[in-house]
Amino acid sequence: MKNKTIKNNALHLRNKGYSYNLIAAKLKVSKSTLSCWLKDVPFSPNNLVLKRIKTGPFISGQKSHEKRVINILKIKSLAKKELGIISKRDLWMVGIGLYIGEGSKIYETIRIINSDPKVIALAIKWFKHICNLEIDNITIAIHLYPDNDVKKCLKFWSKITGLPIEQFRKTQIDKRQDKSTKKKRKLPYGTAHLTIVSNGNTDYGVNLHRKITGWIEGVL
Repeated sequence: MKNKTIKNNALHLRNKGYSYNLIAAKLKVSKSTLSCWLKDVPFSPNNLVLKRIKTGPFISGQKSHEKRVINILKIKSLAKKELGIISKRDLWMVGIGLYIGEGSKIYETIRIINSDPKVIALAIKWFKHICNLEIDNITIAIHLYPDNDVKKCLKFWSKITGLPIEQFRKTQIDKRQDKSTKKKRKLPYGTAHLTIVSNGNTDYGVNLHRKITGWIEGVL
């Protein structure tokens, strides 16, 4: 008798447009039993079920995103531990790799160009600790777009590099009319051009460029 009452309640709820999940939760019956009882009952989902159907993918997407974020953080954390403490030689080799990718190889001019503030900060650390340069051997020029705030950008790069704004070279603003609008606001602080000046000491000028070139040839 009890099963018959439960079955009738299940039939009633199904006719009201409730899903197997909702009926199973309400009547404490397995979905396989419901499937057996209600397989021939026409189903038209009610508003509650429709709402759950709409929000289901969103909730599922949220859970998937959270799982992905946790996985990324875990892998990055393990990678940092795997890397360990960076030695001076590690810094030396990393800087050579950075110069291979972003540095000037012609005209015996020492220059690194990048828009990533962390990369520019690393380049300055390399110049100071590996190339034995002083802060006054380092100059910087910022290349911006018309939608960049010049004062804000200069202040930003001064903070990142530790260079006083008085040590910055003339700011260049790209005003070409044929530039794609898709590039606007892609670089909120523009691109930094680090250039080394010898201040009369050839060891910090052409000779240093030749040394860096030798390091690169040795690595390659």
